[in-house]
Amino acid sequence: MTILVHPTAIVADGAVLRDGVEVGPYCVISGNVTIGEATKLAAFVRVRDYVEIGRNCTVAENAVLGGEPQDHDFKGEETWVRIGDGVIIRESVTIHRSTGAGTFTSVGDGCFLMEGVHVAHNVTIGRNVTVANKAGFAGHSSVGDGAVIGGMAGVHQFTRVGKLCMIGGLSKIVKDIPPFLMVDGHPAEIEALNVVGLKRSGYDREQRRSIKDAYHHLYRSGLPFRKAVESLQAGVADAAVRDILDFVRESRRGVALWHSGGASATEREETGRRPDERENSTSGA
Repeated sequence: MTILVHPTAIVADGAVLRDGVEVGPYCVISGNVTIGEATKLAAFVRVRDYVEIGRNCTVAENAVLGGEPQDHDFKGEETWVRIGDGVIIRESVTIHRSTGAGTFTSVGDGCFLMEGVHVAHNVTIGRNVTVANKAGFAGHSSVGDGAVIGGMAGVHQFTRVGKLCMIGGLSKIVKDIPPFLMVDGHPAEIEALNVVGLKRSGYDREQRRSIKDAYHHLYRSGLPFRKAVESLQAGVADAAVRDILDFVRESRRGVALWHSGGASATEREETGRRPDERENSTSGA
């Protein structure tokens, strides 16, 4: 394999380009950068210092990776951006370094960040996350594996989105979203289980039923939310339910409400509720 660097690109001394890397026209790559095997940078990509990009990634035009954090607490300390393998980064995406010496902003393997997405300082994005156009993640927020984030959605600082969640476009995420849920709104509320996502990820009907029963207990038992969590955790054997309980116990911003409207078609499929049955909203943790 060979390394291909366009004559108009600028690659600083010290930058490490692995076998098969392609650097397009007018790219600028700083010295403290590592780019993994077979990764391709299109024209006008800017990669600043303290960035590691994995193998087989694609970075489209005008992306800027490794910009300094937009954070008053940042004082020029050495911090990093780490991007996994097989990541697709489309046009004009920005991913900023973290704040706090030795820390990093990370994007996991297999993610797809569409045009205009912004990933701020100290953000953690898990594996195989899909983020639609112009969504934004504020500092210290996080997203679990397999989540799907709709276009122009905004995730508030320190807020967490759980694994296999689906976030509606234009949603405003100001409370933690536990795993396996679909949310929408401004601010976002829980609409239903992400049944399609669970099926595609290999969760069988029994596992989906356990997840549904867990959320039914948390949100509809009539107990205060924390009491519902405590009463559910005893004797839990299902790994997915443990994921839910671990997530909500660690919440610092509180957990999103369940929407008070009627059940969706996919949720009725899982729960057997009639179309006219309605949910009761409940306070978060």
